[in-house]
Amino acid sequence: MFFHLAPHAAILADVNERLIETYISIRDEYHLVQASLADLQQRHSKDFYYQERSKDHSQSHLRAAQFLYLNRTCFNGLYRENLKGQFNVPIGTKTQVVLPDDNFELTSMMLSRAELRVADFEITMAEAEEGDLIFLDPPYTTAHNSNGFVKYNQKIFTWDDQKRLMEAIRAAKKRGARVVLTNADHESIHQLYIELGAPIVVSRPSVISGAAASRRDTTEALYIL
Repeated sequence: MFFHLAPHAAILADVNERLIETYISIRDEYHLVQASLADLQQRHSKDFYYQERSKDHSQSHLRAAQFLYLNRTCFNGLYRENLKGQFNVPIGTKTQVVLPDDNFELTSMMLSRAELRVADFEITMAEAEEGDLIFLDPPYTTAHNSNGFVKYNQKIFTWDDQKRLMEAIRAAKKRGARVVLTNADHESIHQLYIELGAPIVVSRPSVISGAAASRRDTTEALYIL
C-alpha cells in the first residue's frame, strides 16, 4: 500500500525485525543489496537454498539480500520461524530471484521518506491523528474461512491481539484517523468489528494448500473505517 500510494511522509512499522532491517538496508545501500541478490540468482539451486537458509550473515546488505532471496524462492512466499527464531520454510518451485520490475533505486528513494520502526502496532497507531491514514494487514488466524480459529501463527498474532487491534482502531477513529484493514472473512472477525462497520468481502487466490490442484479462490474481509 505504501509503495502504491507513494506518500511524502509515512511510518512503516512491523514486529518482524528482519523485514524492517531489509527496508533500512535497501534505503541506505540499495546498490549492495541489488548486487548481492543478483549473485544469489546465479547460485540458486535446491542445495544452495538450504545452505543459504542456514547462514547468519554479519553484514546488513547480505542479510537483506538473503531475506529477499528466501522469500522469493521458498514455499508459497511464507515467512515462518522455529522456536529458536530461525527461518524454516522449505524451498518452493519458483526460481526467479531477480524480478523484471525490481527498481531498487526508486524503492530506496521512496523509503527515504518513511520512518522505519520495529514496533507493536498499538504503539505506532497511538500516534495517528486527524487526517492520517492507517493501513493494517495482520496475520490471519484461520486456515479456512469456514473453520474456527486455530493455532496457525498463534505466537505471532493471537486472538487477544485481534481484540487489541480492534480497540486501537476504535481509539484512532475517535481521534479522526481513517483506517483500512484486511482480515479473515470469518464470523468471529465480523462480530468483533460489528460496532465499527461491515466488511467488503473480496476474493483472492488461496495458496495455503500444499497441493496446487486443491488451491482455489477464497475470500477476505476489507474494512474501510
